Amino acid sequence: MMRAFLLLFLASTVHAENWPQWRGPRLDGTSQDKGFPTELTEKTLQWKTELPGEGHASPIVWGDRLFTVASDAETQDRQLLCLDRATGRVLWKQAVIKSNLEGKHRLNSHASSTPATDGERVFTAFLDQTEVVVSAHDFTGKKLWQVRPGIFASKHGFCSSPILFQDKVIVNCDHDGFGYMVALARADGRELWRIQRPNQTRSYCVPLIREMAGSMQMVLTGSQCVTSYDPQDGRLIWMMDGPTEQFVASPVFDEKSGLLLLSGGFPEHHILAIRPDGVGDVTETHIEWRTNKGVAYVPSPVSVNGWFLIVSDSGIAHCFDTQSGEIAWEERMKEHHASLVEAEGRVYFINDFGTLRSVKPGKKFQLLAESELEEKVFSSPALSEGQIFIRGHKHLFCLGKRVAAATAKAETSAP
Repeated sequence: MMRAFLLLFLASTVHAENWPQWRGPRLDGTSQDKGFPTELTEKTLQWKTELPGEGHASPIVWGDRLFTVASDAETQDRQLLCLDRATGRVLWKQAVIKSNLEGKHRLNSHASSTPATDGERVFTAFLDQTEVVVSAHDFTGKKLWQVRPGIFASKHGFCSSPILFQDKVIVNCDHDGFGYMVALARADGRELWRIQRPNQTRSYCVPLIREMAGSMQMVLTGSQCVTSYDPQDGRLIWMMDGPTEQFVASPVFDEKSGLLLLSGGFPEHHILAIRPDGVGDVTETHIEWRTNKGVAYVPSPVSVNGWFLIVSDSGIAHCFDTQSGEIAWEERMKEHHASLVEAEGRVYFINDFGTLRSVKPGKKFQLLAESELEEKVFSSPALSEGQIFIRGHKHLFCLGKRVAAATAKAETSAP
């Protein structure tokens, strides 16, 4: 009886995923969990919490805790916030830096970099006027370390989310100067490697790290190029010039076609499908297809079962066949800046006005549900254990019941 109980308990929890960083556990906006709602209703809304300060950073999730960051215009503090997952109550807030607020684009914020966590530490990145500040705090809010890896200059402000790979915290700092990307030791902030970036042009992309073409690669779009590095030591694997000057949207990898898919940006607009098996300069050799239609500058896309879904900043959504690049459908959804996320074969779009749509990828546009948060949204959602967390202009919303926790509780009480 006990052995059967343990097997049931493990089956209910082993597949549960945290959402530990920008775009989730795989950096691509996808969740493998089950039980997510398709819309916001009185029944699916679990709680709604007003957040102190302002910010466009996404929430992250680890177990029973949520984390995000905010900026307080009155005190000029940049804060790390910890919330209780069950109730949405703010458990603590910790000032990370206090500094004059930098200049920024009207659509940016002073707390736009999504934090990351390894379950023991929470890592943040802010700008202290001209210097990047990367910090680590524990789950009680205690500061463990803080380093300043370099300068950063951009009239549009700062938005460089830290990401995690093995023992490293990696931060991209493409800016209007000598850009760089650094890997810091999670334990103490020591610099492990540094990449000098080309072209001295601001971009705000987070690299995609995963196995592609038989090797672990870290692909970054930005500063007038697309580059692949070895995340272990920062060694360059391949590089492609262009296709444009500036990038914001993160790339994704399509398992079905084996293609790397990216969108950029400004001033030219391109979507590219790249074969990631190159070495050296692949500018003329590894582009499988390209298009100028449906390009996103800010919102990051998703790839689902051979379909590539993307929405432009102006709000026109497209679905492409990843293998051929053919457009399956397009749909107007009003202005978008939040990135797309996917779970259970459903893609969630949320526009600037708080309209949440769930869509099924395929040859035809299939709208599964549409609902209103009645609040502006510029942050990308987080998905975990059947729950959707959405940061609005003033509130953090929790949609859906925590499936794994509910299942485990029911099995614990069974005779």
